[in-house]
Amino acid sequence: MAYSVHKNIVMIYALTGTLQEKGGNRFVIEVGGVSFDLRSSANSVKSLPQVGEKVKVLTYLHVREDALELYGFLDAAERDLFQMLIGVSGIGPKSALGILGIEQVENLKAAISEGRTELLTKASGIGTKTAERIILELRTKLVQPGSEKIVGIMESDHDIVEALVNLGYGKSQARNALTRIDPKVTKMEDRIREALQLLKSK
Repeated sequence: MAYSVHKNIVMIYALTGTLQEKGGNRFVIEVGGVSFDLRSSANSVKSLPQVGEKVKVLTYLHVREDALELYGFLDAAERDLFQMLIGVSGIGPKSALGILGIEQVENLKAAISEGRTELLTKASGIGTKTAERIILELRTKLVQPGSEKIVGIMESDHDIVEALVNLGYGKSQARNALTRIDPKVTKMEDRIREALQLLKSK
């Protein structure tokens, strides 16, 4: 466990230990006989190793008047964006995790850079006005190379998911298949073809 002291509060920087539980937006890590319950994005939880395996996560300790809440992230990019999001007026940790759970970090940064509120409102509890506030406060602070192209792929992927759902596949199945496609494959028809191959191979 790595930590530092800031303003008389112990700030836990990272944890390395055994994964005990995972599911939804939380997971538990045992470190030296102590179990830490961490909140996290759905994307990070899905990317964790199997229960019982060793794992290292970066953390953020959120201090409230009535509680100390520990959040876990698999990389610095996600933690950095989380901290930027909770710095936006009206965005708490729960809303920030909801946003981080809808897309990969680079995709979210691209959506914010391009001012695409409709992509952010896919997160539960994030309305148009809140999305506009996020873009207003963070747009100039985020730089994502190729953001226009990334947003284009995100939009086409949304249409692909809908098409796959109409073919009888579940939304989570369809989205998972798209995450496994080589990022170099950008044409919509090619991504549909590869997604179908992945889904049929299961």
